[in-house]
Amino acid sequence: MKCLDPNSEAARDLASGRYVIRRMTAADLARVPIPWMRDAGWNPGLHDAETFAEADPDGFLLGELDGKPIACVSAVRYSDSFGFFGAYLVDANFRGRGYGLAIHEAGRRHLQGCVQGGDGVLENVEKYKRIGRVYAYRNARYETLKPADWEAPARDAVVDARQVPWAALQALDRQCFPAPRVAFLRAWIAQPDAHALAACDGPEVRGYGVIRRCFRGWKIGPLFSKDPATAETLFRALVARIPAGDPFVLDIAEPNEAALALVRRYGMTEVFATARMYTGPAPQVRLDWVYGVTTFELG
Repeated sequence: MKCLDPNSEAARDLASGRYVIRRMTAADLARVPIPWMRDAGWNPGLHDAETFAEADPDGFLLGELDGKPIACVSAVRYSDSFGFFGAYLVDANFRGRGYGLAIHEAGRRHLQGCVQGGDGVLENVEKYKRIGRVYAYRNARYETLKPADWEAPARDAVVDARQVPWAALQALDRQCFPAPRVAFLRAWIAQPDAHALAACDGPEVRGYGVIRRCFRGWKIGPLFSKDPATAETLFRALVARIPAGDPFVLDIAEPNEAALALVRRYGMTEVFATARMYTGPAPQVRLDWVYGVTTFELG
């Protein structure tokens, strides 16, 4: 595994105290990584800083050189067996000097003992392999505009996700995600400028999804469902709640062929793709129930 060169500029600056890696607060997230992600074209949600911080208060790191932010990474420890990397950004003026690798190593230390997941751009797969990642599958982002004649499902087909039994919602989420994420999930479905919907069959939650406003348009995620029909009902209901003409995206896990069929059926266009990679065996989740990834940053 590639490690920081002790003779690198970053290693020397760490030793001298010029380069400091510290934990970020929600305010730090809003001040540094969120604008960086926006400017890089990642299009984060308007309230991602607050909701992301709930996933792991110790899992967001900022690298500062002489007090100036130059690098960041998220290393969210969901449990003692699973963590997720994301939001890995280095100021272009400081790349290739070890500062990024130093903060990445700090994140890896935070996730020690965990299988570590992450979504990276496809052209960097070989680079990620050098730091111990193994390719699992491809995720793809699909986008379109909401047409004026969008047909919503029947009003009683879905309910507010905050009103369904919490244990049932969490149980479905746990089938689709490798670890419990209680605090994050509570914040995610209750965030402002968003809609969280569920489809139920009596006490059973058959599926749920969230659509949130971003700097540009809207993102659906997660979209978890036990069957294709429920997934489509939730998809239609979520999009029905945004203004006509607004762009929206859905990030699908390509092993789920029904998710791929869904985006094609609605004329969505692939605009971006990532490689899902892990440091060990891919966690056993119901990918056939994952119609929309929650976020590329947090898994």
